[in-house]
Amino acid sequence: MTGNLNYILFALLLSVLPLMSMGQSGIFGHWKTYDDKSGNARSIVEITKRDGKAYGVIQKVFLQPGEPEEPLCIECEDHRKDQPILGMEVITGLEKNGDTWEGGEILDPESGRTYRCKIWLEDGKLKVRGYLAFLYRTQTWIREN
Repeated sequence: MTGNLNYILFALLLSVLPLMSMGQSGIFGHWKTYDDKSGNARSIVEITKRDGKAYGVIQKVFLQPGEPEEPLCIECEDHRKDQPILGMEVITGLEKNGDTWEGGEILDPESGRTYRCKIWLEDGKLKVRGYLAFLYRTQTWIREN
């Protein structure tokens, strides 16, 4: 009987450990983004902490048929104009405010537009909201292991 109990406790511990580590990493890590219209995966964004703020860099791009092998931010109007999207910092300067990170910006490399940004965890998924005046759009990103 003791052997069975030890086995059950060990199995329970193994099932809980991944959840504990996910909660500790919070928003930080690799996240898969999706196209709003098609639902296709578009990129992997790594969110890291630097000087107490959150930043996100595109680590992988999922190319769609007809897209160039090395896509550039052609529509960008700042220092990222005509720069490779792969490796581009698209989330900048988010500060923790309770359960959310906000106050920074997010870039949509396809449109070249920059929006005020707010992100938070909800049911193990990352909610990413971009604001323009009083209009906003929220995307759901999925943790990539």
